[in-house]
Amino acid sequence: MLEEKWMTKYISTRGGNEKISSAAAIIKGLASNKGLYVPCEIPRLPVTIEEMVGKKYKEIAFIILKSFFDDFSDDELRYCVESAYDDKFEREEIVPIVQAGTVHFIELFHGKTAAFKDIALSILPYLMTTAMKKEGIDKKICILTATSGDTGKAALEGFADVEGTEIIVFYPHNAVSKIQELQMTTQEGSNTHVFAIKGNFDDAQRGVKSIFTDLEFAKELSQKNILLSSANSINIGRLVPQVAYYVYSYLKLLEEKAVNLGEPMNVVVPTGNFGNILAAYYAKMMGIPIRTFICASNKNKVLSDFFETGIYDANRDFYVTNSPSMDILISSNLERLLFHLNMNVYKDHEKSSEEVAALMADLEKNGKYEVSGDIKKEMGMFVGGFVGPELTLKTIQSMYSKHGYLMDTHTAVAYDVYSEYKKHVCDDFETVIAATASPYKFPASVANAIGIEKMDDDFEYLQEINRVTGVKIPSSFADLKQRPVLHKGVIEKTEMKEAVKDSLKK
Repeated sequence: MLEEKWMTKYISTRGGNEKISSAAAIIKGLASNKGLYVPCEIPRLPVTIEEMVGKKYKEIAFIILKSFFDDFSDDELRYCVESAYDDKFEREEIVPIVQAGTVHFIELFHGKTAAFKDIALSILPYLMTTAMKKEGIDKKICILTATSGDTGKAALEGFADVEGTEIIVFYPHNAVSKIQELQMTTQEGSNTHVFAIKGNFDDAQRGVKSIFTDLEFAKELSQKNILLSSANSINIGRLVPQVAYYVYSYLKLLEEKAVNLGEPMNVVVPTGNFGNILAAYYAKMMGIPIRTFICASNKNKVLSDFFETGIYDANRDFYVTNSPSMDILISSNLERLLFHLNMNVYKDHEKSSEEVAALMADLEKNGKYEVSGDIKKEMGMFVGGFVGPELTLKTIQSMYSKHGYLMDTHTAVAYDVYSEYKKHVCDDFETVIAATASPYKFPASVANAIGIEKMDDDFEYLQEINRVTGVKIPSSFADLKQRPVLHKGVIEKTEMKEAVKDSLKK
């Protein structure tokens, strides 16, 4: 192990005296004061950009992980990287960069679950189990996760039958696609537990956070030799691996001579929880030239409103849309950005965390908060925009007919927001768009967009989309319809803690 003085320490966004190693932060997931763990300082790239050009994805992932998790040995991190990024991905390059029209798409959906969460959740189980050994913790770890559709399956896939773990997933009933639901409810593994809750994703997320911060419940579990942790992007071990694909995408643009060294790119990300675009911000802070972060929202446009006004207001109607993984009103990872922006202003951990804690208290009490004028200035690199369900479908159709590129509904939201941005801003910088899911994750919507007539179920749509477009169906979908449904629980949102208790009895 490296000497402690060289280790990056992690602190809560809401303050306190706790400074812990990355291994401890990965295990805990959420700080005891409800804050999220952040590095005391975001590390700079340890090598020059020129030195990284031409390296494979796994090599870039190792460099990024080593920068943040420097209490792990090189051998430990190489084991995690090699174990995660293997033949479970259908493309050798892990995240292909594809040009369509005037933009490049970072295709993040070639893993087992056909969504961007695979990139981080393929490696998190290895980071978690390695961290447990490093910290000398001999307990069963229970992974507790709320999902708006994709995180759940990716976490289940990653942790299924991993020794010494249980994984419990909560998702909003009737608010995910049929494909997403079946991916979760057919999941095998003796340690997997899946529950639909009568509520939305925010209800699931609040429930999970409430369980995490229930000290009496934690004590009860500890007596049974069980420790709670999370696979959501509130866990720093889930967030950091996502930084790698933004670094990698810039390197690929350099290789293709789409940009010159030092010339910035723009990044467009469809997001509800904010973690995926936060990872791009971390890449910038590490030294990757990124000019503008374009945050794309659907009809639940709390984030785009925030970047326009500096006011985060969750007191609004909640909409179920055709881009369900973005149907979120409480964006947990925005808390991390607020901490870092306050650090840019105050250069002081204590002052920054005081500001964040006050904002989060306002959110909890009033459902809204407003950032200071200084923070509004710091937010200048972020632009927000939103797209409604009908335009989302038109955008899929337009991109396919003009360029032959088939997008899912979330990527379509991102592309349309970028198109609107281009109409109003004179910005010719090269742009990458995070393509966060396979079009086959949401087949009914995609089929509707490209003119396929209504069919009886999602699986008929899969075949017809493939016949019409020639786009390959993810291999993990091949027998999904035939798999038996193993998880049938539908519970009230108030019953989540009891569901955890019952699951851990089995």
